[in-house]
Amino acid sequence: MILFLVRPQPGCEASVEAARQRGLEAYGFPLFEVRPLDWDLPEADSYDALLIGSANALRHGGPALGAFAGRPAYAVGESTAQTCRGAGLEVVVSGTGGLQDMLSRADPAHTRLLRLAGAARVPLDAPPGVSIIERIVYVSEPLTMPGELTDKLRKPAVIALHSAEAARHVLAQCTAHGIDISQISLACIGPRVAVAAGPGWRSVLAASLPSEAALLALADEMCKVSDHGRTD
Repeated sequence: MILFLVRPQPGCEASVEAARQRGLEAYGFPLFEVRPLDWDLPEADSYDALLIGSANALRHGGPALGAFAGRPAYAVGESTAQTCRGAGLEVVVSGTGGLQDMLSRADPAHTRLLRLAGAARVPLDAPPGVSIIERIVYVSEPLTMPGELTDKLRKPAVIALHSAEAARHVLAQCTAHGIDISQISLACIGPRVAVAAGPGWRSVLAASLPSEAALLALADEMCKVSDHGRTD
């Protein structure tokens, strides 16, 4: 089956290329457009380190990001870590878990954390003695599913989902366009995304790890298997 990627650019193009390198027939149809938001830079002495859950926070954070050069940062995923380093940040911890996992591995000296995030974000529980300042620096705006994609989804297909927001939007767009979701399989980057997708799909599976590599490995398996169990 064909694999479709719907995440915003430039991640969508990168995911399509990685999928094709695995031998998959993959196409990108970004269903979100990321745009920057105005935000206030906190005082330099009000935080010890940064929390970066997505490279989009640095791609769209604007010129104020120059103030963070040399500051320690916790990054989710190697791609985000590389973007942090490119922005002059010192990556303390990176990994395949979410920001909550990053908090459990934070340096005890970093008790005041500055989170740069998008408008749609996962709530965090700060450990005892740790405070988190949030700055919302970008928003990912949903787009209408293009006619080319709706036509392609009239046949069995696999869609890779990188966020719960994407899962809900894909469901809403399929419903709006009268697409039969019982013939569409979803490869999700984690259980939270799979839950957000809801019932009725041909199958909904979560990657073994919340990483791009694990997601594409799952999508590879799903595209090559002729049948999957229904999830409802």
